[in-house]
Amino acid sequence: MPHRIRPGWVFFASIALLAGFVVMAAIAPERVSAGADAALAFTTVNFGWLYLFATTGFLVFCVLLAISRYGELRLGHDDETPEFSFPAWLGMIFSAGMGVGLVFWGVAEPMSHYNEPPLGQAVPRTAEASGLALRYSIFHWGFHQWANFAIVGLAIAYVRFRRLGRGLISETFRPHLGDRVDGGWGYAIDVLAVVSTIVGVATTLGLGVIQLNSGLHDVAGTAVGVGAQLAILAGIGVIFLLCALTPLDRGIRYVSNVNMLLAATLLVFVFLAGPTPFLTAAMTNMVGEYIGNVIGMSLVMQPFTGEDWVERWTIFYWAWGLSWAPFVGSFIARISRGRTIREFVTGVIGVPVALSIVWFATFGGTALYHEMFSDAGIADAVQQDLGSALFATLAQLPYSTVAAVLALVLVALFVITSANSATFVLGMFTMKGMLDPYRWVRVTWGGVQLVVAAMLLLTGGLAALQTVSIVAAFPFMVLMIFMAASLLRGLQDERREMEAREREFRARLAQLIPDPETDEGPDR
Repeated sequence: MPHRIRPGWVFFASIALLAGFVVMAAIAPERVSAGADAALAFTTVNFGWLYLFATTGFLVFCVLLAISRYGELRLGHDDETPEFSFPAWLGMIFSAGMGVGLVFWGVAEPMSHYNEPPLGQAVPRTAEASGLALRYSIFHWGFHQWANFAIVGLAIAYVRFRRLGRGLISETFRPHLGDRVDGGWGYAIDVLAVVSTIVGVATTLGLGVIQLNSGLHDVAGTAVGVGAQLAILAGIGVIFLLCALTPLDRGIRYVSNVNMLLAATLLVFVFLAGPTPFLTAAMTNMVGEYIGNVIGMSLVMQPFTGEDWVERWTIFYWAWGLSWAPFVGSFIARISRGRTIREFVTGVIGVPVALSIVWFATFGGTALYHEMFSDAGIADAVQQDLGSALFATLAQLPYSTVAAVLALVLVALFVITSANSATFVLGMFTMKGMLDPYRWVRVTWGGVQLVVAAMLLLTGGLAALQTVSIVAAFPFMVLMIFMAASLLRGLQDERREMEAREREFRARLAQLIPDPETDEGPDR
């Protein structure tokens, strides 16, 4: 009979911490909100610069790994083939990654920047503001964001499939901490990863529920408010908890494939039904502006004006991505066995960014076109309710009701996929890295996600989601810096081991086969 793994310190400590947060939020929501705001102010004012340098450094690190000799190393045995096909792999990455975020912010962010241009660089609601809006939107969803996921995913996949270690965040620190990762240090790292994951996924659940509430209001006249949002959250929870009972290669894989099909259908419809020539021109301009200004956008603060635009947008996005990194990175690692490091970086950073560019150019560009040339009122709708942005845009197109229903289904499936994927990852973190956690463990963590998301909605809605994401991400960002260093050290150690084995092999071969240049051979 196989050995049964039991929950340990990480499971119970994480549950206790999260339960404490839920109880405090239920008893004294105002105090929790005030404390989170104070922590947010301290973090962004004193360490905002670190968010910018760290995320930029992660991107540079990933690119250098991919183009270096380490890029040829396979995340598994040297002759191992990938577990999933390339399209299925990309579908799961995109769905479990930022799919729901793209649907929420695809129109909401460009229109927000159109109303309030980044860094005050343009007059609101002008052509210059629209160009800045698309450029900064793709910047926030571009290479930096996915580099966060790639760092964690690479580190875990390397130690799990190449070095045959456990699939835990703490295991990636073994090159530096040694056996201490099996004790208190390792427990603390994994508990921090669990809490960060819960916060990141709860933020996404909250965003998805807010958007579903707005969409249902537009389509069916449903009331907008916390009560309706909690009811939607409960309905979503029932579905994804049922999905959590299915194996990874069935439930998440099939739902993610449906996600990609629906997303592609909606994307193609909006692209063809919208102002297609305008969208292609906007996309071309957006790519050029992004590439030409990416360095300047990556490392910009506002110390001379005292404004907080960077904190409210760029640092929020980097923090949200960092809080998602343990979850998305671990899930990507779980499905990436058999890929080379170069394939991994290209698939995790390159392809999703290309899809993000097309998505923002299509949806954000359509909204901007109708707002600038038809006075569609989308900008005003976004100022009142961010969740209504997509549906206000679809209302300008033919078959708008059908498109809105399709968008609602897409958002729901993206939320279900993200939450379902998180149940697997949280199970791995709290069950000593096992690849297929027990069903009761997955269901437990699914319930915890729902409760935390509900508490965040009750204590302040979107503002609370953003605040808690930034605060919770900071300690994990520091861990990720050391994680990248540990990954590099592990790769260097393996390279030295390979070179030593090669020298030993050549020495033995030289003993068996004499060198023809030194061997005089028989007399002639």
